[in-house]
Amino acid sequence: MQARLSTMFQSLQVRNYRLFAFGQLIKLIGVWMMFIAQDWLVLELSGDSATALGVVVALQFTPVLLLTLLSGRLADRYDKRMLLFIANAFWTVLSLAMSVLVLTDLVQLWHVFVFAALLGVANAMETPVRQAFVSELVGTALLPNALSLNAAVFNSARIVGPAVAGLAIAVFDVGPVFLVTALSSIAPLVTVIRMRSTELHREPLPARGERAAATVLDGLRYVARRPDLLLPMVVMSVIGMSLFNFQLTLAALAKTVFNTGAASFGLFSTTLAAGALVGALAGTGRRSRPSVWLVLGAAIGCATFGTLVGLAPAYWMVVALLPPTGFFMVYFAQAANQRVQLGTDAAFRGRVMALWVLVFLGTNPVGAPIIGWVAETFGAGASIWAGGLLSLTTALLALAWQLRRAGARLRFRVLPLPRFYVTEM
Repeated sequence: MQARLSTMFQSLQVRNYRLFAFGQLIKLIGVWMMFIAQDWLVLELSGDSATALGVVVALQFTPVLLLTLLSGRLADRYDKRMLLFIANAFWTVLSLAMSVLVLTDLVQLWHVFVFAALLGVANAMETPVRQAFVSELVGTALLPNALSLNAAVFNSARIVGPAVAGLAIAVFDVGPVFLVTALSSIAPLVTVIRMRSTELHREPLPARGERAAATVLDGLRYVARRPDLLLPMVVMSVIGMSLFNFQLTLAALAKTVFNTGAASFGLFSTTLAAGALVGALAGTGRRSRPSVWLVLGAAIGCATFGTLVGLAPAYWMVVALLPPTGFFMVYFAQAANQRVQLGTDAAFRGRVMALWVLVFLGTNPVGAPIIGWVAETFGAGASIWAGGLLSLTTALLALAWQLRRAGARLRFRVLPLPRFYVTEM
């Protein structure tokens, strides 16, 4: 058991990664608290409008759609550590400004819209750089373990943040939650400063002329020539757009379907995240690139349980179905991320991970308003099961395509053998 635990947390033995993970955990707990508070604030300011909630989510992710590829280009050209510091500093300033507005009761719905869009800008610049930076922290050998621990950190925060936020909103209202978010965002700034540059696993930065030649279009062409990278990205784009909107749909489900308060929304988010944490830890022992079959199997599991959540008629059934949904959701996203990142050349990693972030998060501006409209028109449950069915259809089509492709390769390899044997006779 001790050996197993040592293997599971192996990347934490690296000082720079340990600092990175600690800073991310503190920040992400605050971020998830902020998401809960922001969604609840929008529902209060808009008269329980799921459409307004969808608009906020769309504004939050539209910059990801517009700026992520540019950020990936910057990650391949400049010092990732410095870029991370700048993006997190911008996030801290925005969070402090928003907390002041909420605490002074001056906040209006349009303030939340602007805040969501600006936070989206910070997120669009920070996420691809952070994804690509992990390989510099631990090197290629520990990269699968570090990526799994990243997911574990994310989902640990996703458990703690919503649970604390639900209770804090009930007791103190939303203002203090925004203030805690602002203070927690200082942690990554401190940890980035304390990292030792000499211990980073860095490729030499490209020369000035090579930097100019590292274009976004080259990154897109690189992925287009790689079906092994393209398939998980296509599946993720559909599932991310249609099913990974639980921030929106669970809030609407708690308040409009089951007529419960912020504590129940926090419970939904926490049970989803508990399953997600187990899914993240399940992949920590992986030491090689995941197979396409593992990725597609996890996608099918995620879509199946997501559909069942939307169809569940009772509160307790939703609570029971959310943990396996969270497990497969993260296990799929993690396996797909590892398949993409471990199959990418270092020179293209920033741009490829930017494209990954684009399909993972950038589809939300398209999906969130539609999901919000469906939730408001047909009910929150319908918005979940419809997204689940679309995701399941996509995963099954991808599986059929991969089986056909694998079968074609098998026939190509096997059929010439009998002919060669007959010729020798």
